[in-house]
Amino acid sequence: MRRILSIIAGAAVLSCAVQSGTSSAAPASGKDELARGMHTFNSIVKELQSGYVDTLPGKTLMRNTILALLDQIDPYTEYYPSDEQDELLSISSGQYAGIGSYIIKRGNDVIIHQPQWNSPARNAGLRPGDVILRVNGDTVTPSMAVGDVSKKLRGQAGTNVSIDIRRPYVEDSLLTVDIVRGNIKVDPVPYFGMLPSGVGYIRLTTFNENSAREVREAVLDLMAKPGLKGIVLDLRDNGGGLLESAVQIVSNFVPKGTEVVKTRGRNEKNVKTYKTTSKPLDQDIPLAILVNGGTASAAEIVSGALQDLDRAVIVGERSYGKGLVQNTRPLPYNDILKITTARYYIPSGRLIQAIDYSRRNPDGSVARTPDSLTNEFRTSRGRIVRDGGGITPDIVYKEKDGNRLLYNIIADFWAFDFANRFAATHTDIAPADSFEISEEMFADFKASIDPDKFKYDRQCETGLEYLREAAKAEGYMNDSVAAQFDILAGMLKHDLNRDLDFNRKDIIKILDTEITSRYYSDADMTRRATRDDSTLTVAEEVILDSSRYKSLLSPEK
Repeated sequence: MRRILSIIAGAAVLSCAVQSGTSSAAPASGKDELARGMHTFNSIVKELQSGYVDTLPGKTLMRNTILALLDQIDPYTEYYPSDEQDELLSISSGQYAGIGSYIIKRGNDVIIHQPQWNSPARNAGLRPGDVILRVNGDTVTPSMAVGDVSKKLRGQAGTNVSIDIRRPYVEDSLLTVDIVRGNIKVDPVPYFGMLPSGVGYIRLTTFNENSAREVREAVLDLMAKPGLKGIVLDLRDNGGGLLESAVQIVSNFVPKGTEVVKTRGRNEKNVKTYKTTSKPLDQDIPLAILVNGGTASAAEIVSGALQDLDRAVIVGERSYGKGLVQNTRPLPYNDILKITTARYYIPSGRLIQAIDYSRRNPDGSVARTPDSLTNEFRTSRGRIVRDGGGITPDIVYKEKDGNRLLYNIIADFWAFDFANRFAATHTDIAPADSFEISEEMFADFKASIDPDKFKYDRQCETGLEYLREAAKAEGYMNDSVAAQFDILAGMLKHDLNRDLDFNRKDIIKILDTEITSRYYSDADMTRRATRDDSTLTVAEEVILDSSRYKSLLSPEK
């Protein structure tokens, strides 16, 4: 069957290409090749339908064929059957109907990872770590995917869903939770406020129908506060959304009628220019924008446009690099195709798309545009910026990298389980502005780790073993060198207790986030995060340093 799928998936695109080396006819145009491929594809389906030895699962077969075809184009052109459009609609509208909880797969189980604040799931008592056993009487089997369970949990607002769960760390572990589904709002601005330095802070997580309004209200609120010295707009890990929302957010800070972005389709006639249409709230207040590798699409339009217009200092790590525009198209049977229709260009004229999906390697893979092949462009004041690889910050600041021990504390659920165990015995904790992880809690966490089950890459030991093998291969290994290696191995031998203590500060941050997320709202969580955010501190410092801020937005002399 896999072979059949492979044949069908490639037929529409490739069937004529295999003939090109032997045919004496003139090369066919791309349109002709596609027509021939479709004819071949239809013939294959007809033959399979009438002659294949087994009955073919038509719906699954065709859906997989469509997905395989789209996979050859780009990751943003997607097919949404009529019964799988909740995610697409929630991106644009900022809401969906369901219980309001993130679920994940853990081994053979599907578990509650994090009920959203004030959601039906949280209000009904679901907790992180709850194992979903049945939904409305239907058993959740080990082979069931998260998406299949999510479909069962979603439904129209006002309808009931009964969930049987197994709850860890409590005596009566088997529970039935009855929930009335509701309309779940995705809040694009979970928090904004004034930092102690006098700098305003706005956290924007997505670009939906509510984003522009909520950002505008946040800016107005901050501007009304006495002593406001500037604003930081945090777009880290913001994957984008509605292009129009991005244009409206830029309009808060630049003159009416300013070009923000231009989209170009397949031909030059298909060009659309987006300009600001409203009077700005403030054209002079110092502005900094935080970005990282998770900043993409509409978030890159905002950060890139304000950089090109010399209106904001960009701080953080290089953004993702998505310069493609998608629109939806209706299909038969109420299905939807989200299709890439254009590329977008920000005011300097640059395209920040990092990957050209039309130019694939022989094995079908794609790669980012190397820096050596990018082009120079100029901002409004003449600063040099580059295309082809996301937005490069004016102040490049990279957060400290973690290590394998910290990774495994998260990935193997050690911190998650500890927080669940803690929450099972603590109905509440100190207020959001005063809670701290105590020494006793850190010691309890260390004691909760079973050294025989805790696995992590010991980089020193791995590196030393690699060096041993290199010394042997290159002829440097003798008794004396081997003895020195043995001494060094003894000095670098890993001790889990010592490694946990050495990483104490970072582990406490992980534990703090896991525990507090079970008690505090998104706003409280975001506000707490600003207290120990080194990238935000860099942005604050540049806003408060007027001469440096101005110099960063001026061309080099």
